[in-house]
Amino acid sequence: MSLSRSALRTGRRWLYLSHRWTGIALCILFAIWFVSGVVMMYVPFPSFRGPERVAGLPPIKWAKVRTSPADALASIRPKDFPSEMRLEMTGGEPVYRFVLEDGRRAVSATTGREITGVDATRAQAIASAFVHAPAKSIVPVDHDQWVVTRAYARIAPFWRIRMADDVGTDIYVSRKTGEIVQNTTAHERFWNWLGAVPHWIYFEALRVYQEPWRQTVLWTSGIGMLGAIAGIWIGILRVRIARRYRSGSVSPYVGWMKWHHIIGLVGGLFLVTWVFSGWISMSPWGGLRDEGGKAIADRYASKKPEFARTDLTTLARTAAGAHEVRFTWLGGRPVMTTHGGPVHKHLLDGATARAFKPARADIQRLAASALPGARLTGFERLDRYDLYWFSTGDPRSDERPLPVWRFTFDDPAQSWLHIDPATGELLNRSGSGSRSYRWLFSALHSFDLPWLLILRPLRDALMWLLSGAGLFISISGLVVGWRHLRRR
Repeated sequence: MSLSRSALRTGRRWLYLSHRWTGIALCILFAIWFVSGVVMMYVPFPSFRGPERVAGLPPIKWAKVRTSPADALASIRPKDFPSEMRLEMTGGEPVYRFVLEDGRRAVSATTGREITGVDATRAQAIASAFVHAPAKSIVPVDHDQWVVTRAYARIAPFWRIRMADDVGTDIYVSRKTGEIVQNTTAHERFWNWLGAVPHWIYFEALRVYQEPWRQTVLWTSGIGMLGAIAGIWIGILRVRIARRYRSGSVSPYVGWMKWHHIIGLVGGLFLVTWVFSGWISMSPWGGLRDEGGKAIADRYASKKPEFARTDLTTLARTAAGAHEVRFTWLGGRPVMTTHGGPVHKHLLDGATARAFKPARADIQRLAASALPGARLTGFERLDRYDLYWFSTGDPRSDERPLPVWRFTFDDPAQSWLHIDPATGELLNRSGSGSRSYRWLFSALHSFDLPWLLILRPLRDALMWLLSGAGLFISISGLVVGWRHLRRR
């Protein structure tokens, strides 16, 4: 009996010590996380994705397109069909762009020659044509704070061009292909130093090393999460609701410690779920991943290494006004999709360049072929967003169009395929892992439930309120910890 009481006292002592010292070590980081998280609600980390790229591109000048997509592709001799192939204007010149396993390539649609290098003068012309402002300065960079991830490392080096516009725009142009890969404004750069950079511990000197950065975030958030759980446990042990303390309070503490105790009990659960969901986002033990996504997409498209001999005369007419044309395969058939302008998201035959619309029966057959051995268990047409297909409202993020077709299968991953009925494009494959991640990260960390995304002021108020509670818990813990250190 005495042994069990001794073990209980020892366990409780270590519970208190773990909470105290993790709080002393990490409370300031927690406070920074809550403040920076609020900043990120309004100013996300700079990115340059498809919708923003297409919106900034001018219409393709078809009179300058003299090289067919088949010839452009053949000139770079890829082993497999590119994961992405598109035609767009770059600095007044139409250019075919290819995303391959070993990097990115570009071919002039006017001359048919591969672009293997871009000098400073040409890079400034490309940036000026995109921003509609003159260049102010230009410097070569391999990486900096805004192009620091592995995705950028594969396409480095860059020209960083400061534009003479009203918002202090920086444009990053690939020195190999002339492609614009990133843009930032002075407003984004300033607020990200108060937002995403401290929130993700995204400092260039650390972030350039992928695994050390990942381990840093995993261990700091993991240890902090355990310390917060210990704090909630202690708070429950020390609170008295029915038989209160002599002071009449539910807490035995006074001053900052009392408020830390009470607010910690009220808001501690949200603090723990936020830190837990952030920890989950770093994929501990491999994370919640759906394997086989590329193989499913390849079977659905049934790509071949080459492309059809496109009728450029007809293409110039059916794609007139398009800002971008993308080339791919759909069930073994070469196809093109137009983006931007009056012909946004038109599907064209890869050879004839004539518009057509895929039939649902054909798409269903392709979806079934993408998951051999699995049985199609359901079909649904989504005309509005739901819990698993939704848009955050950020115009720069990847598109989540409506309507969309959802095909569900009984394979081990319980796969869902989301397909655009206008183009037949496989937009997304969702398995049980990614759907679990949707709840364990997205819902817990960003509160991105459909009704909260529609009622944005309510979502913001809720985030502000809970972030304020987390901030107060962190600051009060910091004060209590500092006083403890001074006494020692």
